[in-house]
Amino acid sequence: MVYTYIDKLVGYGIRTGLITDDDRIFARNSLLDVLRLDEYKEGEEVSDMPLEDILAGLLDYAVSAGLIEDSIGYRDLFDTKLMSCLTPRPSEVIRRFYSDMEKSAETATDNFYKFSCDTDYIRRYRIVRDMRWKAETEYGELDITINLSKPEKDPKAIAAARNAKSGYPKCLLCEENVGYAGRIDHPARGNHRIIPIEVAGEKWGFQYSPYVYYNEHCIVFNRTHTPMVIDRAAFDKLLDIVTVLPHYFVGSNADLPIVGGSILAHEHFQGGRYTFAMEKAQVEKEYTVPGFEDVSVGRVKWPMSVLRLRSADKMRVAELAEKILCKWRKYSDPEAFIFADTEGEPHNTVTPIARRKGDEYEMDIVLRNNITTKEHPLGVFHPHAELHHIKKENIGLIEVMGLAVLPSRLKAELERLGEFICEGRDYRSDSVLACHADWADTFAEDIRGRSRDEIDARIRLETGKVFARVLEHAGVYKRDSKGQEAFDRFVGTLSE
Repeated sequence: MVYTYIDKLVGYGIRTGLITDDDRIFARNSLLDVLRLDEYKEGEEVSDMPLEDILAGLLDYAVSAGLIEDSIGYRDLFDTKLMSCLTPRPSEVIRRFYSDMEKSAETATDNFYKFSCDTDYIRRYRIVRDMRWKAETEYGELDITINLSKPEKDPKAIAAARNAKSGYPKCLLCEENVGYAGRIDHPARGNHRIIPIEVAGEKWGFQYSPYVYYNEHCIVFNRTHTPMVIDRAAFDKLLDIVTVLPHYFVGSNADLPIVGGSILAHEHFQGGRYTFAMEKAQVEKEYTVPGFEDVSVGRVKWPMSVLRLRSADKMRVAELAEKILCKWRKYSDPEAFIFADTEGEPHNTVTPIARRKGDEYEMDIVLRNNITTKEHPLGVFHPHAELHHIKKENIGLIEVMGLAVLPSRLKAELERLGEFICEGRDYRSDSVLACHADWADTFAEDIRGRSRDEIDARIRLETGKVFARVLEHAGVYKRDSKGQEAFDRFVGTLSE
């Protein structure tokens, strides 16, 4: 069957346009080399197979032939090597992207996204395993996901990674990842391609995220390994990107620990083609900033503290964003527990998101603060301990906009909770469910005796409500009158 799988993979490459029929023999011989086969035989005639099954067959052969160990880490390294045999060289991919750009930016991103899926850089058959639903809250429909597409590392891989000493590439975002064969502590990227772009006069790269938390989830990154910084230049860069790709939003994680993303060592933004709940949220109060009467400014009805700027002139948006950032960096309001720094450690920063609205530029500036206390050692403006049973991790850009990325453990835990409620069992005495007991008590009685589907739907809704509370905890100004008055006090400093 190995030759059948080889034929099917070559056929897949031709069918998706990764290669042409003229490349058939070359691709086949490349695959034979990876599989350490010295000859080719005609494969059996079988019906078409999905890519996942083709690769599984070739991986099973590689295991049986002693080419790799049978673990997810080694299988992922090897199937990427197989797919790299079908992946065009970077220059060809770049040439096609810019040829498509002459037609439209949408054509270019449509084709590059399809390419990134077809090469299996984005593993579509894993992405579909993620649990996704929407939960209605007072802030609109929030997106809830339980991430199941990132494979769990097996013990052998963990042990091997512990002994790995390579520092190349420097991080997962560096352009040196393109074509890299990978190792057990660093993913293979033989099927990965980036598009070089210019952003505010600097050399940057454009690619897609392999995990696709939302539609066409892209990453735009500095081609030099340089740390994240939120400053005027960052605002200019964000607005520059949405000028070139007006159908995408683009945002940046904050540049401080706790409120920042997982990779602060490499300057990058995330964007894509998706409308988050935060974008749909309405402005609930408008302000006028002296000297910026041509820029509309408003406070957004959102659990976090957001100022929305809008103007047809992107330079004016960037100028006002800079003014807000500079004021916020130094701003303290003890009454609202806002401290710009403690013992020389800075706490205030922002999470900015840029998008186009017709001919106008819109930028949301989310105020952030990473102060910690003995009561809240992970952060005062971070999900507090009573919510950790659902979400404990940092609130980065994606969550800020209204999409919860929840840990994989919740799939089994929430299903188990539904089972216990359905059967009238005591979830508080269960070692797995005890952490959810106080939360479950708030709604379990309402749904006892209902169908399992109704129970599961209610659990999903209540999970979404917890995420709304998570975002409220991350908001520096609370949604009550006292919090909104404190928000207004800060905005008042923009007139100084």
